[in-house]
Amino acid sequence: MNQQELVSQVAEATGLTKAAADKAVEATLAAIAKALAAGGEARLHGFGTFSVAAREARQGRNPRSGETITIAASKAAKFTPAKALKDVLNG
Repeated sequence: MNQQELVSQVAEATGLTKAAADKAVEATLAAIAKALAAGGEARLHGFGTFSVAAREARQGRNPRSGETITIAASKAAKFTPAKALKDVLNG
């Protein structure tokens, strides 16, 4: 499912226009991104938790030349599904 398909399903389920549903989806995603950027997390009851995972700097190898390179430290978004979502997927 891509974002436009999500917008269509939200519009169908709520009776909103596609434009209003698009704004709602965009606002939801922006709120999650803002919470993560601030170093927090976003918990959606029954769905899961979005959080930030820190990746330390590490040594890697250039596959073309075999040369050792340093991969910089970074942050990545992490998603942990809730039990209710796991149950839906496995049951």
